[in-house]
Amino acid sequence: MTEKITDIAQPKEHSTYRKLSIQVSLNGLSFCVLDTITNKILAFEKVVFNTPSTPYLMLKELKAKLSQHGDIGRNFSEVVVIHKNNMFGLVPKPLFNKDELPNYLKFNAKIMANDLVAYDELPNQEIINVYIPYTNVNNYIFELFGEFEFKHSGTVLISTLLSQSRTASEPTCYVQVSGKDMEMMVASDKKLLFYNQFEYKTKEDFLYFLLFSLEQLQMDLEKIQLKLFGSIEEGDPIFDLCYQYIKNVSVFVPSNPAFPLEELENESIDFSILSSL
Repeated sequence: MTEKITDIAQPKEHSTYRKLSIQVSLNGLSFCVLDTITNKILAFEKVVFNTPSTPYLMLKELKAKLSQHGDIGRNFSEVVVIHKNNMFGLVPKPLFNKDELPNYLKFNAKIMANDLVAYDELPNQEIINVYIPYTNVNNYIFELFGEFEFKHSGTVLISTLLSQSRTASEPTCYVQVSGKDMEMMVASDKKLLFYNQFEYKTKEDFLYFLLFSLEQLQMDLEKIQLKLFGSIEEGDPIFDLCYQYIKNVSVFVPSNPAFPLEELENESIDFSILSSL
């Protein structure tokens, strides 16, 4: 399934000042092109896989999309790749040692001999996000574009939400919803309390992951603010089910002063993509 504003091939004007952001996951791909002079989004395309893919098939789909335009590698001044997966772990900075990266993940991710383990530092949080990017994707992007920036989707989501959230007396739970996975973050007073990703098949799965996580954090369901965003609206089955258990539930529209949603032609552009531009 493909959703798009326009094709990712664009006219050559300002081509030296265009930024390409790509999000890769086993559930789909997203592409966004920004004109850094006018600060306008030129193109967006999203591909959702019907069933979870493999790194090999995901790269094959990525190559097919990018190879549609033979000169695409010469048309961007900046390229950012966002890796969305659950192969990560958050480490307190005082306990972090970059020589021990695989050890932070060995209990919650299967690490292959040729896997690269990378890390991002979360600004103002004294937290390091250690993760496994898709090495085959990084190698291909480097061959195509040369030097580029890459990061984990959790880094983007946590940093952006914390930077724009107001100080609240009660904790807030943010959940980004897609058709197959959920990214959940709990914060209080601009401090991160929890972040994780879950894959779900039914609305009951979604509720289980949500309530179990909040229970482990000893959160009061009468007081916590639950803010849902992404592929969800009021009246959706997931929204209605959550409302039966949590008093304060709302659909949240993350603010992004650089790209007000009312000015976008398509509001389904991924939050992580917009936040990385």
